[in-house]
Amino acid sequence: MKRTFSTRKLAYLGLMTALVFASNYARIVMPIQIGGTTAFTLANIVCCLSGLMLGPVGGLASGLGSALYDLTNPLYAAECWITFLTKGAMGLVAGVAAFKLFKKEGDNRYAKYLVSGVLGCVAYYILYFFKTFLIAGLFAEEGSAALGLAAIVGKIPASVFNAAVAIIVAPPLAIALEKALDKAGLRLED
Repeated sequence: MKRTFSTRKLAYLGLMTALVFASNYARIVMPIQIGGTTAFTLANIVCCLSGLMLGPVGGLASGLGSALYDLTNPLYAAECWITFLTKGAMGLVAGVAAFKLFKKEGDNRYAKYLVSGVLGCVAYYILYFFKTFLIAGLFAEEGSAALGLAAIVGKIPASVFNAAVAIIVAPPLAIALEKALDKAGLRLED
């Protein structure tokens, strides 16, 4: 059976990309001693949500929306391709988990989305901390592995908060949006 990429799915992909982009502006940036800055942001919620709503293709919305945001800020523009990969991984992993690992109709939707969101966040933070380690530690002018690890430690509080908020908010939001889309006759086909 050949699957096609429907016009509706393309429209939702564009909508989720725009929502990821816009949600990146809801952030509080804080300087840290080593590694530059860290931020509390709402974008992770929408990155997880895009995977939960769109499946694996939600990774494209997560990555593209976040990378486009990076391009609007000179501080982040040079790393937009890394952001595309790391944030894209969050949506991709959440989408693969939600749509491929938990396929049974009787599965508890909240539990399925919760586990999928956790997996998406774990994938993102593994990549994010690896990037932090490389850039702040090994690639810095006077960098070292110790500096890279120190930069990661400085980013852990905001990262844990961002992940927790995404994991708490994205699953019930996905369920509510699915119910509303079902009621309107606009739900995506799986």
